[in-house]
Amino acid sequence: MQRTQTGLRVERNTLKVLKGLAEYLDISLGDLVEGIVLHAFEGKSPFGPETLAKIGQLKEVYGLTLTAADTHRLEER
Repeated sequence: MQRTQTGLRVERNTLKVLKGLAEYLDISLGDLVEGIVLHAFEGKSPFGPETLAKIGQLKEVYGLTLTAADTHRLEER
């Protein structure tokens, strides 16, 4: 396996939740994103009930109100 360093533009509060979740799971942000993507590619949910509850808490803490429905409507300011 070969990994590549990349730069991604991600909505600020989404990134805060991702970083908080990676810390909670004790994995790197890259490993978290990679795991989410690989699960999505197979049509599987990457998170169980406990992790989803933690994500809900992190969303509240960081003010993340975006949902999947917002995905294709995000615009740069």
